[in-house]
Amino acid sequence: MFIAIARPAVEPEGPDAVAVPGSPAIAELPPRALHARLLENAALRRRRGLERLRSNRLEDADYWLNAAPVAVRKASALREEKSFAPLP
Repeated sequence: MFIAIARPAVEPEGPDAVAVPGSPAIAELPPRALHARLLENAALRRRRGLERLRSNRLEDADYWLNAAPVAVRKASALREEKSFAPLP
């Protein structure tokens, strides 16, 4: 039997800051947009950790709650590296 593997209509090219499978690639985000996305990522990780804590899944909660500060540190490092103007 012959099986054809279908290729997606849109294939990512270059680095994808979002890293969502199937999403179109974003060539390069402006520093503020990337900073905002990293902070949003940290908030989502913290929210997931609290969700897991309420579900009494302690190992998952520990993972997500410890992953949140990593995203905040990345955002902080990006802010220092790009040195864009402070937000009002």
